[in-house]
Amino acid sequence: MADLVGISVRTLHYYDEIGLLTPDEITESGYRLYSDDNLEMLQQILFFKELGFPLKKIKEIINSPSFDRHEALVLQRKMLLEKRRRLDKVIATIDKTIQHMKGEIQMTNKEKFEGFDFSHNPYEQEARERWGDEAVDKANAKIGSMSKDEQEAMAKAMNSIYQKLAALRNGSPESEEAQAAIKEWYDFLNNNFGNYSLEAFKGLGQMYVDDERFTKNIDQFGEGLAKFMRDAMAVFADKNKN
Repeated sequence: MADLVGISVRTLHYYDEIGLLTPDEITESGYRLYSDDNLEMLQQILFFKELGFPLKKIKEIINSPSFDRHEALVLQRKMLLEKRRRLDKVIATIDKTIQHMKGEIQMTNKEKFEGFDFSHNPYEQEARERWGDEAVDKANAKIGSMSKDEQEAMAKAMNSIYQKLAALRNGSPESEEAQAAIKEWYDFLNNNFGNYSLEAFKGLGQMYVDDERFTKNIDQFGEGLAKFMRDAMAVFADKNKN
């Protein structure tokens, strides 16, 4: 089963332990025997996982009495096509940027940020579960009221802070430079995405490491950046709390 699907045996064991995917039969020797129905359910789980759904939410969906596999496949296909469309635009922007850096073409500032869409958040449902509807609605309303140019400026500012922190990531998160940069991040979040208390800011930093999707996105600016930001955010929160 693990070899067929391309996931680890440990992952299958974990899915069984949390009640996400229980094999139809377990032998006296303890071997898990998976049926074709189990295989089809695993396919569903991996589709949802590819779309960024947390395991807890996947379990809730597939165990719902109203769950319909065909309906789910149709919805998953639609969501994956949308994801592909956005990724194709980002990849095209990367290709153009490489050409621009080589001096082969000229890019306008607007072209440099094509493909970034802050009006669509694939992790919105999880955010609602973690922080509540009001906080998410406020952030969405704020971003939705921005013009395209304002959204592009926000993306540029965000990347600038990430790059600044990435340049400092091999040093101490307690250093004056690191704390000044992480304050920029704290101010940026509060100015653009709602009100973060110091405790929430510290918790967000921990999520950068606990959630592999955050880690992957942040570490594209420099390996180890997510952990550095977590540590710097914790120091910032503790110092300013006192």
